[in-house]
Amino acid sequence: MTTPADARTSSTDPIVITGCGWVTPLGDTLDGVWKRMLNAQSGAAAIRGFDASTFPTTFAAEVDPGWSPSGLKHPKLHETAGRHTRFALGAASRAWEQSGLDGFDGLDRERLGLYLGAGEGTIDLEHYVSTTLAAWDADAGAVDARAWAAEALRQFDADREVEQEPNMPLTHLALEFGAMGPASNCLTACAASTQAIGEACAVLARGEADVMLSGGAHTMIHPFGVTGFNRLTALSNRNDSPETASRPFSADRDGFVMGEGAGILVLERRSHAEAREAEILAEIGGYGATADAYRITDIHPEGRGAAAAMRQALEMAGLEPAGVDWIAAHGTGTKENDSIETRAIKSVFAGADGADLAAVPPVSSIKSMLGHLIAAAGAVQAIACVLAIRDGVLPPTANLTTPGPECDLDYVPNEARRKPVTAALSNSFGFGGQNNTLLIRSAQSG
Repeated sequence: MTTPADARTSSTDPIVITGCGWVTPLGDTLDGVWKRMLNAQSGAAAIRGFDASTFPTTFAAEVDPGWSPSGLKHPKLHETAGRHTRFALGAASRAWEQSGLDGFDGLDRERLGLYLGAGEGTIDLEHYVSTTLAAWDADAGAVDARAWAAEALRQFDADREVEQEPNMPLTHLALEFGAMGPASNCLTACAASTQAIGEACAVLARGEADVMLSGGAHTMIHPFGVTGFNRLTALSNRNDSPETASRPFSADRDGFVMGEGAGILVLERRSHAEAREAEILAEIGGYGATADAYRITDIHPEGRGAAAAMRQALEMAGLEPAGVDWIAAHGTGTKENDSIETRAIKSVFAGADGADLAAVPPVSSIKSMLGHLIAAAGAVQAIACVLAIRDGVLPPTANLTTPGPECDLDYVPNEARRKPVTAALSNSFGFGGQNNTLLIRSAQSG
């Protein structure tokens, strides 16, 4: 009988990665961003996209506000695209170019699919506020709904309203690449693009597509987004030193740094990639997906869902914990996440009592440099795993001088480390207890 694990991957025809692309606060070239990460450079600075001077948090890790994708084959189709969609287009174009599919005549576009974990784009706050004020009924002490609708029709730009939706990156990628196969988008908060990659692998393993473009894109660096996370007390308020504000696992961490961007991977079955003589960058060996079923916002304090996702990914890959060389942590820099993720990792790797710390592989968080790309974070982490395998080097956890007392693992502090990597785990844990883990390994080790 076929199990869910069998449906997602196969040891005889595994799912492989043949292209990677990203758009990040540190740039948009694969090796350029990687070099900056290995040098522990930060993408955080004062917010430029809007006036945040009166906000509790005045900084973020932004993509250059003037950035736009280059090399698109159908630019006129994307003239109204939202900021998050432009990120997705830029990342996908680079991944597509690396994969060699641009010059491959044998691709059946009806078997080219998409699975994204994309979030929303920039909201038109100015016209939303002015519409609401114009529709305010002072006598009733409430907004007049009919007046609001009429004013919205007058003020809102229809293209902008449609284009900020989370499903629009999927639409534009389908247009750009002529993808007529399976198409899905999930939005499971910070776990979204890791989940999308895992589910895209399942689509390929079931034989429903030959190639999948998968990953995510997101921007929440707008007044609503920053206000929301400020009210949740989730953001760092280290306004005097933005570049050192993201400090996962540190004793003095005070929240995450908002980031934005996209990461896209080209996924294929190995047999398909080999038939077209593509360069295989790495293999998706395993995938885990769980829910905490605990609270609407909080993760389970023992990290039970996170640990279960890691175990699932290892089991699917047929790999013992000792076979993992590096863990790309979710590592947000919040008090709760870092301590709970540490606890979950120890429960999987450090023995039944969690005491064998020497058995735990090095752990590091690239969010210490990129900020938290929310829905896009997991895909960007997955690409970092591919590059760590390629180069035999671990990116550091920046800004880590004194770990928190409950954070007692090797977090690769402040400096990149040379280390052969044949298998890496990438963790993504969404707000409210969505947990997803990928096991990415060398194409030669599967």
